[in-house]
Amino acid sequence: QVQLVESGGGLVQAGGSLRLSCAASGSIFSINTMAWYRQAPGKERELVAAITSGGNTNYAGSVKGRFTISRDNAKNTAYLQMNSLKPEDTAVYSCNAHIKVTAAHFAMQYWGKGTLVTVSS
Repeated sequence: QVQLVESGGGLVQAGGSLRLSCAASGSIFSINTMAWYRQAPGKERELVAAITSGGNTNYAGSVKGRFTISRDNAKNTAYLQMNSLKPEDTAVYSCNAHIKVTAAHFAMQYWGKGTLVTVSS
């Protein structure tokens, strides 16, 4: 059983910073892309940032220059450093990962339950 558990959300004032963590656990052979998505109230879920196993990154235009995604492959953990936060960054942030449980399996997509980030003005 594979689990993704996010942590680090909370309430922060505009201009502040937060660091989210996403730890994958269970029967894991390898992890391909890890990503952070967010969903604000009344809006669709959107991709925030993604990172491949080799360290290549991709960001939504709205967070580029303010957010940094990273990962520690030895710990099966991804991070999202969020700086210069704005009220419009308020959302539930969810971790996503493509994980192979054995060498013979195709990678499957897993989701965490999400962590709430609230940015006050």
